Amino acid sequence: MTTAPAGPDPTMEAIGRAVAEGRAGDLPRARRRLLGLWSAIGVTGDPLHRCSLAHHLADLYEDPAQALAWDVRALDAADAVTEQRVQEHHAGLHITGFYPSLHLNLADDYRRLGSFEAAAEHIDAAEEHVPQLPRDPYGDLLRGAIQEVAAAIAGRDRTRRASAPGSAA
Repeated sequence: MTTAPAGPDPTMEAIGRAVAEGRAGDLPRARRRLLGLWSAIGVTGDPLHRCSLAHHLADLYEDPAQALAWDVRALDAADAVTEQRVQEHHAGLHITGFYPSLHLNLADDYRRLGSFEAAAEHIDAAEEHVPQLPRDPYGDLLRGAIQEVAAAIAGRDRTRRASAPGSAA
């Protein structure tokens, strides 16, 4: 999606900077920054901010229980985001496109915790949302990860995936 953002959003920009720090390997600093932003946003703040922040913060935790807590917050916030709000942030985005990744992450968390029934429910939800994914490298990445997690669930495999976000850290 090449459409430019509709306007500057300092909170989304701050989230992006923290995520970049995490991807560069400074996980503790990235977590601190995102947790500080979470405190500023609050649990009733802008759902797009809460969804984005929680989704990325979950990736900064090795412990699947900690990741699960943030992934649940991300999905809950996504359910409160309106299409209009997403379009205000970026004209090329649609809230339906968030759900494959959100459900994939929850499936993976539950799988790693050994809760295979819950994992299967979320991987099924992720698969239902696959048609919303773009036909681009990002969409291909998610489709592959969904297949990978589905196979791990079927095999009752609880090990961390090498391709999981944050795995390189």
